[in-house]
Amino acid sequence: MAIKNKVQLITYPDSMGGDLKSLYHVLETYFPDIFKGGIHILPPFPSSGDRGFAPLTYLKIEPKFGTWDDIRRIGEKYDILLDLMVNHISAKSDYFLDFLKYGRKSKYADIFTTVDKIWPNGEPSAEDIEKIFLRRTEPFSLFNIEETGEVEKIWTTFGKEYPSEQIDLDINSHLTRKLLVEFLENFRKNNVRMVRLDAVGYVIKKPGTSCFFIEPEIYRFLDWISGIAKSLEIDLLPEVHSHCTTQYKLAEKGYWIYDFILPYIVLDTVINKKSDKLYTYLKNRPSRQFTMLDCHDGVPVKPDLNGFYESKNAKDLVEKCLERGGNLSLIYSPKHRDKNGFDVHQIRGTYYSLLGSDDNAYLAARAIQLFTPGIPQIYYVGLLAGKNDDTGMEISGDGRAINRHNYTTQEINQEVQKDVVKRLLALIRFRNEYPAFDGDFEMNATDPDKVSLSWQKEEKRCSLKINLMDNQSIINYVNNQGQIDRYVV
Repeated sequence: MAIKNKVQLITYPDSMGGDLKSLYHVLETYFPDIFKGGIHILPPFPSSGDRGFAPLTYLKIEPKFGTWDDIRRIGEKYDILLDLMVNHISAKSDYFLDFLKYGRKSKYADIFTTVDKIWPNGEPSAEDIEKIFLRRTEPFSLFNIEETGEVEKIWTTFGKEYPSEQIDLDINSHLTRKLLVEFLENFRKNNVRMVRLDAVGYVIKKPGTSCFFIEPEIYRFLDWISGIAKSLEIDLLPEVHSHCTTQYKLAEKGYWIYDFILPYIVLDTVINKKSDKLYTYLKNRPSRQFTMLDCHDGVPVKPDLNGFYESKNAKDLVEKCLERGGNLSLIYSPKHRDKNGFDVHQIRGTYYSLLGSDDNAYLAARAIQLFTPGIPQIYYVGLLAGKNDDTGMEISGDGRAINRHNYTTQEINQEVQKDVVKRLLALIRFRNEYPAFDGDFEMNATDPDKVSLSWQKEEKRCSLKINLMDNQSIINYVNNQGQIDRYVV
């Protein structure tokens, strides 16, 4: 199968109505012609933490969300994208619980990355630790083995708790690979067409390195799992937060990649009313990308934007976002911060709120996204032009909850009546249906406070013109009668 050049939705299984049955109802009732590119359902599996990203298994659906029947039903009309966290699995999974009981005698023992697999003495040097790109203060957790009383040190890249809820897998293990094949086969059986390899950049651990996207070992793993996916007619999407040169290497090898740079660049363009950085960026980026502005985490900054910003300007933009109610995720590793201490990993907040809850500014940003080459993904909160969920953040204690509001069907019925949402839906329909988006992309010369992007395929041509001073966005296009038509976004 081929990934469709149409707009996709990103949503949690319970964020649009409460469960998968409600999600199907909402899609059919309010958005039947909108997400022709498919639906990315964030992890619907049983999980012990991180809102689904600490899965116990991929063979079951969390009962409160529904069943595989619900996934198959959605998949009959929409191409489904699910996550496979190839780097880790839950500490509450049957696999790890067995290890906690029997230790090295567990039939699953080889699945996990015990630290002595990387450092034979089980003790990495301080110098090696310093080089690791950390996602928490220390990448290891200690666990007590029930039957032997021994203490095992396990690699745990992610997790807010100690010991972590997310246990790193050893992708070099035959048992792990057998398990991954089983998960992918189950996806295929249940109408899943696309799989995002979440956290794939962390799967290779090697002494004396950052333990992030280690070459050439990472390509060997990707080649292996891509071969399995291809045999099952599943498209893979590696998820890698890193400098663009890493992403571009993947693109050169034929992989789809995420455009994690675009969200910040568009934010900067619309807030500072200057298009030069956008033009510089669009000039050289690969087109084989999934584009986004918002997601379940935040707007990426470091390391994705390294080389694309000046620290002072970035600090000013971050400050503006904080004034508008946003919050930050910071870099843990001192070595990976800027020399002046700038350490912002992600800016959290709804994209609508970060743009000052200004309808025209928001639609200008979405228009840029939808005219940028790639497969556009729209996060469910962004679809409804949602504002920062301060209450949800306070209740959960997680800064990411600011952009993770769960909508009831009643709320959705209200939100789709908003003018900004109606205009966004019209823009998505145009992106899905106008033939020129399968043709050639061009950036047109214009003033620094304007944006002009166009697409052409044979006689069909459309151009987007944005005046950043007032955020008015206009699309001119050749209609079916061969005449120039005008559409105000």
